[in-house]
Amino acid sequence: MRTLVIGANGQLGRDLVPRLPGEVLPTSRVEIDLDRPETIAPALQSTRPDRVVNCAAYNFVDKAEADPDAAFRSNAWGVRELARVCHELQCRLIHFSTDYVFGLDAKRTQPIPESEPPGPVSVYGLSKLAGEYLVRAADPRNLVIRTCGLYGVWGSGGKGGNFVETMLRGAGQGKPLRGVNDQRCTPTATADLAATTVELIDRDASGLVHVTNAGDCTWFEFAAEIFRQMTITADLSPISSEQFGAPARRPGYSVLAPDKLSELGVHRPRPWQDALADYLKERESRRSA
Repeated sequence: MRTLVIGANGQLGRDLVPRLPGEVLPTSRVEIDLDRPETIAPALQSTRPDRVVNCAAYNFVDKAEADPDAAFRSNAWGVRELARVCHELQCRLIHFSTDYVFGLDAKRTQPIPESEPPGPVSVYGLSKLAGEYLVRAADPRNLVIRTCGLYGVWGSGGKGGNFVETMLRGAGQGKPLRGVNDQRCTPTATADLAATTVELIDRDASGLVHVTNAGDCTWFEFAAEIFRQMTITADLSPISSEQFGAPARRPGYSVLAPDKLSELGVHRPRPWQDALADYLKERESRRSA
């Protein structure tokens, strides 16, 4: 079984590639760039994979508000071409999406199952939702995995670090830090997402599946737990989304319910606090190596 991974150098790709069974073909933007759809067909035709896992995306949430074309080029139109070529070559496509396809229901307080109608409140969320539909429409064998708040030990190169690293860097510099305290979601470790993705692939799962760590928190609570586990005293204060003033709206509540995981007999990843503890341990071991 031959698996081609798009975006293999990102933080999710770096955790997923070593876990995949069989022959794995990691690719970077040099070989396949969703922003340049003409790169897709030649790469897949020359390698003839049995399945393709797409870990790549345009994920500059705030920039997308001013430049929607950039978000849609990668997250929708590039994904459409990828899904088309995969269908033509009869290879399954596994594609990752986001909790940001929700947010329109401002009164939501209960975890959101896969059956819930989406309602994005940002250009980024809309572009990712379009990609979901295009992947699923291209072939019923395809799998879309929605997740949330990713962080991994490899960092997020395009955005200059993940949330955990941003908080630790700010605390180390003695800066006053602010954490949004009215957006509730589930931080998810890329290592845990990668492990569950492999289980889903092994079971030939298709359609739409929610995968996050268990539990939920606000970004302020996430930051506070980072500092608690690292025994760091930081100048951290809670603020509202309005006070933060980001160009793009975020969902006020986007905790994903993993109903399909239960139906498939796949265990949900562990609580987010436990995943964070392992992330911080591995981070420290890498720094001391």
